[in-house]
This record gives sequence, C-alpha cells and structure tokens, in this order.
Amino acid sequence: MHDESALRKIIHVDMDAFYASVEQMDNSDLRGKPVAVGGSEKRGVVSAASYEARKFGVKSAMSGYLARQNCPNIIFVKPRFHRYKEVSLQIRKIFLDYTDMVEPLSLDEAYLDVTMNKKGNPSATLIAQEIRQRIFNEIGLTASAGISINKFVAKIASDYNKPNGQKTVNPEEVVQFLEDLEIRKFYGVGKVTADKMYKLGIFTGKDLKSKSLEFLESHFGKSGKHYYYVVRGIHNSAVKAERIPKSVGAERTFSKNLSSEIFMLERLEHIANELEGRLKKSGIAGKTITLKIKYSDFTLQTRSKTLPYFVADKDLIIVTAKELLYQERLENSVRLLGLSLANLNTDIREQHKIKDVVSVQLSFDF
Repeated sequence: MHDESALRKIIHVDMDAFYASVEQMDNSDLRGKPVAVGGSEKRGVVSAASYEARKFGVKSAMSGYLARQNCPNIIFVKPRFHRYKEVSLQIRKIFLDYTDMVEPLSLDEAYLDVTMNKKGNPSATLIAQEIRQRIFNEIGLTASAGISINKFVAKIASDYNKPNGQKTVNPEEVVQFLEDLEIRKFYGVGKVTADKMYKLGIFTGKDLKSKSLEFLESHFGKSGKHYYYVVRGIHNSAVKAERIPKSVGAERTFSKNLSSEIFMLERLEHIANELEGRLKKSGIAGKTITLKIKYSDFTLQTRSKTLPYFVADKDLIIVTAKELLYQERLENSVRLLGLSLANLNTDIREQHKIKDVVSVQLSFDF
C-alpha cells in the first residue's frame, strides 16, 4: 500500500499561449486576431502562436514561411523576452502567496506543491481556481492547470481543458486515468517513441501497463523503468524550489547556410564566448562538451566529449569544439550551430526510492 501521509497535492500551472497572449494584452489591435511571435522571414521560426492562429495549424517551432502559408492573415510580432520575464515574475509572486514550493519550468509554466500551503486550504482544486482567477484579475491573462498527486499526472492534466480551464485527477482516479490515456499523451513520449510503442502494440496506458519491466527495459533502456512506474501512478520527484540546471548552452541560427568548417569555427568562437558568459555568471563548470549541428535539411546531429576535469573557459571549450567539428565529415551545409556543457559541478543525482502503487480507495480532500 502507498503511504497516505506521503501523498502530495501538486498543481501544474501552464499559461495559455503566453508570449502571444502578452502581445495581445499589450496591444489591443492584436486581440482576436491570429498572432505569431517570431520571425516571418524564410529563416524565421514561430516561438508562440495565439489560439486564433492555432486554428489554422500554426504552432511553435514551425517556420515563419509555413505559418504564412497556413494562415495568410497572420500577424508576426517580434519577441520581447524582457516583457515576458516581467509578466512571468508577476505571476510567480501570486504563486508565492500560496507556497514557497514553486518549481518554474519556463517563463510560462511551473509546478506548485500545495500539500502544506500558506492559506491553510486543504483543497488543491480550489487553490488552483483561485490562482487562475487572480492571474486573470491582476494581470489580464488566462492560465490552465492540472491537479493531482504527482508532477507527472498534473502535467498531463493541465492540457485537458486548455485554454482557461483545469482538471483534477483525484488519488482514486489516477490508475484509471493513466490506463485510459493515449500513449502519445504521456508526458515525455515524443513522436519517435510513440511510433516505436505502436509497433510493439502499445497504444494506451493499459497496453503499457501490461508489459513487464524487463520487456520495457529491453526496448527502451533506462526510460523503460520510468514508463513502468509512471503508468502505475508512481512518480516521486519532488517539487524543487531551486532547480539545478543539467546543462548550459548557447546556439545560433544563420541567415545563410555554412558549408565551410572555417566559417563555422568563426561562429563557434562567438557561441563559446556567449556560453562562457553564462557559465561564469552562474558560477558553473562542466565536463561534457556537446556540439549541436542542424543541417540545411533540418536533420540534427550532436557530438560530445567528456573531459577529465571541469571547464568554463571559452578557450578550453573551443579546443574541444574544434575537435568535435572535425571528428567526421559534414553531411550537408549547416543552418545552426550550438555548444552546451553538461556533467556540471552542480549535478547532484538524487536517489528516489520507488514506493508501491497508490491505493485505489483513498479518502483525501483534493
């Protein structure tokens, strides 16, 4: 049996079309119209799309060119990250009125542990409603929320009634909720993994649950263990108020494709300089240097090397980056280069003890 006292009340708050919604809030001429934050040029990429634009199939990470093809009337707006950060901090202040256990995932989403909250409210559902209402009243934006016993289920639930809605998955509903879930809706299961699961006859959580731990590990490696437990409602990752970064990186997309390593090295110098600044600002160093290469046909390649010592200096980073660049022949001309550092001196690996599956009949005010 799962220890009832260990059950958490977790809220995942996800702002609705955040960047685009901020632009519409600040500029009344954009309200009710299809808006894309990002570049409209051939090389431009959509960072966020309003719900009016999404009706035409426009979505984040789509090229500006394709977005225009899908929605000829779309309005492109240049991103203002300083403004998004400003609004994000206003939202964060509202979260902190309820709990100090706030784990931001990005500017527009965060986990909140309200098991023991500042309002003394036993209902995570009511807290989520109140938070969403305050965000709307005090800032002017809508948010969606998922509420459940762990981060994994709460994250999935927050997508259910978007935009401007919420869903609670009570403790006694978790097992059935996950069994009924389409496998592609499991957080962390991307298109490639979903296709692989389909070939193995796994289409729903129930199908996934029918597979043994050995089967999943043999087909999905370390991720197999994760899938085995989360489909049973077991995910003991705590909400961390201070998130420790797993990697630090910088990258550039070029207006013209690069076909010569000499030009690429020149660009990598600038990227390494930017990376060094971020590392030194955070007091971080790392051992594993990764070179990211995106080719003109959008295929992605990464090359990594782990050093026997921690580095944060751009000169040391660029020496390894050069080695990685010449490690093998380039497959095509290059549109993006990136450098990142992992295996950091802040990398504390926590050992989570796996507990038994949640009890199906728990009396718990949610």
